[in-house]
Amino acid sequence: MDTKKRDHIIKELFKIDGVREVAQVTGRFDILVTMYSKSLDQMHKMVSERIGRIEGIQSSESFIEMKSRMKAMPYMPSKDSD
Repeated sequence: MDTKKRDHIIKELFKIDGVREVAQVTGRFDILVTMYSKSLDQMHKMVSERIGRIEGIQSSESFIEMKSRMKAMPYMPSKDSD
């Protein structure tokens, strides 16, 4: 990602249906995007036709979540406790 265009990129990502979360991270990647699609074909179109065409995006890598599990963290309130 061209870091000079970070705000523009994040704004454009949130315009895409299916994009739920954009996180700025440290390490090998600049941002992580959590998105949902109904099929692999739809995901491919989102990545190649929408995300890949945003000015400032230099490359992308996709990870498909097969299954997730969560652990309660003592320092983070659960969503049920208000």
